[in-house]
Amino acid sequence: MLTEKEKMLNGKPYYPADRNLAAERNNAKKLCFEYNSLPPSQGKKKQLIIKKLFGKTDGNFLIEPFFNCDYGYNIEIGKNFYMNHNGIILDCAKVTFGDNVLIGPNCGFYTAMHPVEPNERLTGLEAAKPITVGSNVWFGGNVVVLPGVTIGDNSVIGAGSVVTKSIPPNVVAVGNPCKVLRTIAENDTL
Repeated sequence: MLTEKEKMLNGKPYYPADRNLAAERNNAKKLCFEYNSLPPSQGKKKQLIIKKLFGKTDGNFLIEPFFNCDYGYNIEIGKNFYMNHNGIILDCAKVTFGDNVLIGPNCGFYTAMHPVEPNERLTGLEAAKPITVGSNVWFGGNVVVLPGVTIGDNSVIGAGSVVTKSIPPNVVAVGNPCKVLRTIAENDTL
């Protein structure tokens, strides 16, 4: 029989109130609190906390406070990762970022899903689907990325977008719901 954590990690319905999952979330909250409480001058200590919290870090990264996540161990970041202020990653499933990802302020990446039917929702069950972000992706401020989404390499997600479906590589996509606006051309500049 699978534990609630195994169910969660395998994309099956699970009970997040499980004692072990609650303890793991509390540990992540403790580390996030410690991270967010450090002064800017404690950059090396902040990096050590993120390395302890995340499942994988690679190379340089900077995450501005305030940052919060559910578990941390389901988050993987590539080289040159930057997340601006007030980032949230609900990592009940894997959330993977490639290299050179830039994330504007107030962005959220949400893997958790709750039942639509009210009686089922009242049972406390939830499920999660992974989020995958390629390399060289830029998110404007106030973007929300929902469960099961993949965003291709080199794409730009415009400010205020709600990404409900996967976005291909090499495009500018905007809106609620987020849709491809155009392909990125070689001569695109500021």
